Amino acid sequence: MDFDVYLLLEMSQDLEDEEEDWEQAAASAKCFVSGEVWQAACILLRADEARRLRAERRNRTRLYLCRPQLLRNPCFDTPWQALHASGNDRAFITTMGFDVATFSAIIEAGFGAAWAATPIPRDDVAPAGKPRLGVHSLDAAGPLGLALHYLNSTMREISLQQIFALIPTTVSHYITFGLRILLGVLRRMSDAKIQWPGSVEEFQALNNLIVQRHPRLTRAFASIDGLNLPA
Repeated sequence: MDFDVYLLLEMSQDLEDEEEDWEQAAASAKCFVSGEVWQAACILLRADEARRLRAERRNRTRLYLCRPQLLRNPCFDTPWQALHASGNDRAFITTMGFDVATFSAIIEAGFGAAWAATPIPRDDVAPAGKPRLGVHSLDAAGPLGLALHYLNSTMREISLQQIFALIPTTVSHYITFGLRILLGVLRRMSDAKIQWPGSVEEFQALNNLIVQRHPRLTRAFASIDGLNLPA
């Protein structure tokens, strides 16, 4: 089940339980005459306490992080911000599969413009509306980094929440939206296209590169690493 759907179902159940508590309490209160207001108030207080205890029990079983358990501001002093500011090729390749130059090329090829011009899809946001960049938790590099972390790693989303200092629903929205933009950008980038070699000489030159890493692939002109997706 999608994490956002799970949260909505849980919230819906909470509201139903609260309404049931108050309906029962109100029905009981109506049974009292005006001289027994104190007893009616006690029933309402007991209903409120029952609701609080139920919420407490459910919170212990919800395995996700909230804002108080994360770094205060996603735009400053997070592990992601430190990684991005380092500009280190090895760090970028290890975590996202691309070096700094390629990461920047994707941003400039349209990812940054799409992030700035397209509202993040949500049920309470008009698809044709203007994006509110001032309330975004990350700039364009952030969702691209998040999407690439997600594709290049087997880590759970709770780890991504800690790295990017984002709550679960924001992580889910940004991954979905980031992947959608990334796919559109890569389809338009000539360097991202898979093309057949134009000559025997070009094929041999490409195969020489492959054989250096994979000696048994003597008739290949390209190779690709598998995605480290969780089983």
